Amino acid sequence: MSTQMPQDKLLTRIGGLLRQAESTDNEHEAEAFMAAAQRLATRSSIDLAVARAHIAGRERRPTPMQKVVPIGEAGKKGLRTYVQLFVAIAAANDVRCDVTRTSTQVYAYGFDTDIATCEALYTSLLVQMVRASDHYIKSGAYRSATVEKIVVETRWGRKVQRRIQAPVAAVTARLNFQMAFADRIGRRLAQVKADVEAEAVGADTTAAESAGTALALRNKDLELTDFYSRTSEARGTWRGPQESTGYSPAARRAGDRAGRSARLGLSPELASGRGRLEAPGA
Repeated sequence: MSTQMPQDKLLTRIGGLLRQAESTDNEHEAEAFMAAAQRLATRSSIDLAVARAHIAGRERRPTPMQKVVPIGEAGKKGLRTYVQLFVAIAAANDVRCDVTRTSTQVYAYGFDTDIATCEALYTSLLVQMVRASDHYIKSGAYRSATVEKIVVETRWGRKVQRRIQAPVAAVTARLNFQMAFADRIGRRLAQVKADVEAEAVGADTTAAESAGTALALRNKDLELTDFYSRTSEARGTWRGPQESTGYSPAARRAGDRAGRSARLGLSPELASGRGRLEAPGA
């Protein structure tokens, strides 16, 4: 296994790969740079886990932390899909999350470099998700689709429910698009994480080294689980965005396509840290 990389150097290297992904118009190159960025983040996390196992007795041993990540102002539309995107990224980077009822904040639990990686990826992907959904709405493509709704009518003194096909509202299309985008991003990053961890364990030259790497990963997970159970005050589990506004297959397909081709990149103005973006109106 490689030695521990300083946090600043790690973030610089990840940022470079993200900018390369953003600057290319070749979808395959963008995918390769995206995978490399996630691979570096995951591999560095593995190295940190191994290092923690070796320096367990040191006074300044790295420990998990909690960080509040702002998502947006209360009352803004779309905050749940923003949270869904962050949670999907966090799941691929060994970070656990609690979400406020208003979806205005996420409480992230993990090691500092893992949380920093999540914030860097979230910054890039959030910008892309918002822009892609804006483009989809402005194109008017959603107007040709319909969504099934249940209406309540009064007949012969009784209230009855009836299913109808209604035009898809812009807000419904936007939310469906963004939910599918976030879901696809989560699937892509999870696959990269699984591949890198399997590669890391398999790359060790001896059975003892392989077992040591697997043990370090397990110990890291147990340490984070213990920290989360002691620190979290959450009373339930966040179940994702609500779909009460209706289901739009066309918007879901469009969002999934955008998630498949999304690039990971940090724009110059956001390279120094994540700014809070407001959820757009429909």
